[in-house]
Amino acid sequence: MTNHRALARNFRQPGAHMTSPILDGEIRDGRHHMQVRVYYEDTDFSGIVYHANYLRFMERGRTNHLRLMGAEQQALFEEAEAETGGFAFVVRSMTLDFLKPARMDDVLDVVTWPLAVKGASIMLAQEIRRRDDVLVKAEVRVAFISGGRAQPIPKPIRALMKADIG
Repeated sequence: MTNHRALARNFRQPGAHMTSPILDGEIRDGRHHMQVRVYYEDTDFSGIVYHANYLRFMERGRTNHLRLMGAEQQALFEEAEAETGGFAFVVRSMTLDFLKPARMDDVLDVVTWPLAVKGASIMLAQEIRRRDDVLVKAEVRVAFISGGRAQPIPKPIRALMKADIG
């Protein structure tokens, strides 16, 4: 069973520790914005971003969104290691729509925002943009797993995420 008080200690006030606007992006109008540059390694033989790399960009966006809200994932992982069963956020489902390609040297804006917090899952929307163009849209359901099973999201995390929705 997850110790919710110990879990709550790992959620700090936004910006309290180990955040950098240059690396982590910023939250504006309830949405997390993070820039990434497309490098040669991100592209396929035709010079456009390989489709799976958009998933990597979006994962970074979700991670930094949590970090800027006060959730330090390293502390969460250490807490999970210390407890039997541990816990994790895992992607349960994802719907993607690839609209336009990105190319080497493009600067992209990865935008993340919560849509709903329910029971054991959080529904997030994400977009990858180049200036005003939306290149990729996604809806991501992230589940809270503890002891190998989906569990209700602890109140501190639920409150943190719902505060961002409102």
